[in-house]
Amino acid sequence: MRTSFIALAAVAATMAMGAARAETATYAVDPTHTFATFEISHFGASVNRGRFDKKEGTVQLDKAAKTGKVDITFQINSINTGTPPFDKHLQSADIFDAAKHPTARFVGDKFTFDGDKLASVAGSLTLKGQTHPVTFKANQFACYDSPMLKREVCGGDFETTIDRTLFGLDYGVQYGFPKNVRIVAQIEAVKQ
Repeated sequence: MRTSFIALAAVAATMAMGAARAETATYAVDPTHTFATFEISHFGASVNRGRFDKKEGTVQLDKAAKTGKVDITFQINSINTGTPPFDKHLQSADIFDAAKHPTARFVGDKFTFDGDKLASVAGSLTLKGQTHPVTFKANQFACYDSPMLKREVCGGDFETTIDRTLFGLDYGVQYGFPKNVRIVAQIEAVKQ
């Protein structure tokens, strides 16, 4: 009798663990708390910065299984450096060619955890019609119950550095602008 009770308890525990792992939640990107900022050196004297103001996407997260997927799209025409003529040049065929390639997209499905803390998200970044693997390191990540939204919100700050020439973003290399661009992404998403 004792053996069958132990076996039954083990089966119940296994089923409970399986049920916990199947708790994938979907979150909608909160556009008021989500931005992708880029930084590139300007002749070693200063750093040019900009961001994309229009974005949308979803995040799926299973905290128990430590898996997830993020799919986020940024509108190239929403680029904002604080200098409208520079924004127009970035949108032009010289650089992002927004008329032919109106969006940038990141799809990440490889979540790496250090214990219970999200350490990185790896996936594919598409810019100017070119797609390459990119890993965003998590500088911080947390989930909280929003007192205003009355829902769970998860988010964090992530960063990576890309070689922009891999994406056909070659403008200025001949003048001495670096190939490397740092991307800092802050993202918050609301549980649906």
